Amino acid sequence: MKDAQGDPAYGRTNWRRFAVAVAVPTAAAGALVFGLANGAFAASFAISGQPFKISADRLDGTGFAQYGGQLETAKSGDQDVPVAMSGIASAKLYNLCQSVRAPGSPISLTIRAGRDANAPAKATNLLIGMSELNGNAEFTNINIGQDASTLGQGGPEAKGPLGAFGQEASRVVITDLKQTAVSTTAGTFTLTGLNLKINFPGKDGNPPECF
Repeated sequence: MKDAQGDPAYGRTNWRRFAVAVAVPTAAAGALVFGLANGAFAASFAISGQPFKISADRLDGTGFAQYGGQLETAKSGDQDVPVAMSGIASAKLYNLCQSVRAPGSPISLTIRAGRDANAPAKATNLLIGMSELNGNAEFTNINIGQDASTLGQGGPEAKGPLGAFGQEASRVVITDLKQTAVSTTAGTFTLTGLNLKINFPGKDGNPPECF
């Protein structure tokens, strides 16, 4: 069904599809947030391949590494997803937002934390598989072109295959961070002031996505 402008009309019929596409992932996302906070999840898993957005006013990280890689999807026949892997041994994230939109729906899930300037979100051994990153970055003591297999500053999992291009730095500061990713893992993830919310178009004060 479509409305007068030719856009899909979201009515009672779509709630069943929404329940499958969003409600179950919402529960899983909530469990993932608290599981990561307690170090309950392994660092390696098959990804869904669905992108999500992450933003922060400022990321302040100690120990940084980056290299190229591929992540395995769980669906049979799907190809691995090429990503840029970024590892940070210890990170503070100010005004953190993560959002994911249900496929074929305008409804989204957002997770927000660290909105108090004196209580940022914190992560250890953070490892992110991303397809795009924007912001203003400053690196301290950076090595560019280092063999990815020898990387060591971004955490124990943040290293790539022998002979692959890599880079690392003792510190990284990124302001106005906006990135699109397909995976995030962490040893610990402390989300101060956590807010998890399903956003409905035109009904919520917060934007439906992080950017």
